[in-house]
Amino acid sequence: MVQLHGLGWGAKRLSKEFGCSRNTVRRYLRAGGPVAYRKPERRRSLDGLEDWLRERFFRHDGNADVIRQELVSEHDIIIGLRSVELRVRQWRRELKAQRRATVRFETAPGRQLQIDFGDTRVWIGDERVRVYLFVATLGYSRRLHIRPSLRQCQADWFAGMEGAFLRFGGVPAELLFDNARALVDRHDAATREVRFNDRLHAFARYWGFTPRACAPYRARTKGKDERGVGYSNSH
Repeated sequence: MVQLHGLGWGAKRLSKEFGCSRNTVRRYLRAGGPVAYRKPERRRSLDGLEDWLRERFFRHDGNADVIRQELVSEHDIIIGLRSVELRVRQWRRELKAQRRATVRFETAPGRQLQIDFGDTRVWIGDERVRVYLFVATLGYSRRLHIRPSLRQCQADWFAGMEGAFLRFGGVPAELLFDNARALVDRHDAATREVRFNDRLHAFARYWGFTPRACAPYRARTKGKDERGVGYSNSH
């Protein structure tokens, strides 16, 4: 093609001779020879969700099926379990190391309440609506308190805590939770320095409990409540 072009053949004549489009001819002529085939990059359904996947992987103790369900409920992504397992397998060795390093502990009655939010989708009339579930779990007895809401803003966290105190008939010494932006302004993963929200400090002083935040990516520290969240999402 290049040699014929050098002899004066135009793109139209060359395209007929070689049975290809004129644009293909022009591309080869610009390159001065063969052009390697470039396979188009395909966007994958989980692209851009790396941080979210990692956080959920450790939150659910490596349970890929729960992650698959939350991909549907939170991102409207329908994907096979095997695909999720392949995407999160890079963190399984780290999770295994964390399990070996974790010392199981039990809390005394009245010592600790673990709280978190889960979510699910339900039909309300003809509309499928995302409902958030505040889940509180007593560390000693594993008793659950669940409160649904349409949001998970700071007021919903406070309402959930107050509901749990009333439901259980008392206030525990400490509340353990993730690093939710509604409660935690900053948590340094290296120094473990935590800066709680001012309104949370005021709320904790009023009710008389000590707030505690899990280390980043260590939600399994409050595994009792994580199991409660998984239970509430599946029912």
